[in-house]
Amino acid sequence: MNSWLEQFKFDPISPLLNAGDPALEYFTRRDLLGEALPPIEGLWKLPEASRILRKQLPDGSWPRPGDKKFPAVNYNLIETWRQLRYLVEKYGMTRQHPQVERAVEFVFSCQSPQGDLRGILANQYATYYTGAILSLLIQAGCVDDPRIEKGFDWLLVMRQEDGGWTIPLLTHKLDRAAIYRLTSEYTEPLEPDRTRPFSHNWTGMVLRAFAAHPRCRHSDAAWTAGKLLKSRFFQPDSYTSYQSAGYWLRFEFPFWWNNLLTSLDSLSRIGFTREDEQIQCGLQWFIEHQQDSGLWKDTYTKETKISLHRILERGLWVSLAVCRVFRMLS
Repeated sequence: MNSWLEQFKFDPISPLLNAGDPALEYFTRRDLLGEALPPIEGLWKLPEASRILRKQLPDGSWPRPGDKKFPAVNYNLIETWRQLRYLVEKYGMTRQHPQVERAVEFVFSCQSPQGDLRGILANQYATYYTGAILSLLIQAGCVDDPRIEKGFDWLLVMRQEDGGWTIPLLTHKLDRAAIYRLTSEYTEPLEPDRTRPFSHNWTGMVLRAFAAHPRCRHSDAAWTAGKLLKSRFFQPDSYTSYQSAGYWLRFEFPFWWNNLLTSLDSLSRIGFTREDEQIQCGLQWFIEHQQDSGLWKDTYTKETKISLHRILERGLWVSLAVCRVFRMLS
């Protein structure tokens, strides 16, 4: 049952179980060891989850710290996604919890008539954030909500001709001042130039929504985008935003930006197997870069300026996500 562990030089399970984190231990036992455990609702009352919930506003959102410089930007949508990621991905919370339900409804209140989630880039289309947030909403129990279907319909319409995604405004030749204005003021959204190539960064974030959905993960659109995504492993992006190939090796959990780990997670859920040459290449990278402790670092490029405690915590959760991928592909 746990033969997938034989691929590693060092044991990753013991440090996850002995980290002193009840949520981390729960998911390790459930997802990696296949143990039968008490209902996940027990995690919902943990102090860290309660701390996040205490800061929620009556409308279901979380306030963004600092100044809100641009009225056209929905800062609370950004912060709500940021905090909801922790509640859903670290504590397994769903819309069955009344505060998560309020957060879900706040996010859906930001859905445009077309189906996208609008406001993070002012009134411009944000394909990548729409996909990533839809993925989170599905995990929170919204899979059968018709507003999820509406979001998928919009994402399908917004594909490039090659079957992947990018950020529509990046497909135009705009100077920095124009991009700044478009993403900070209320302006009509720019339609994409669909003849331009896909971006692996933004395709990866959109693909999370398809990977999370039990039906859409088996769609032709998901398979096509998945092939495009894995074809770009370890390469620079087609666009200047987050272009460096180093971004493939900067990890975090809960997931935010696209990287090798988030991509393998999505691709494994869509149905790609370890027999695929590019999937093998990605898995081999993790095998070769496991630390003596049994864990993986959160970044293998630029060092982050955060406390040692945060570095260790991130590494633990990243390591859980790595192990999930290997188990799914075993």
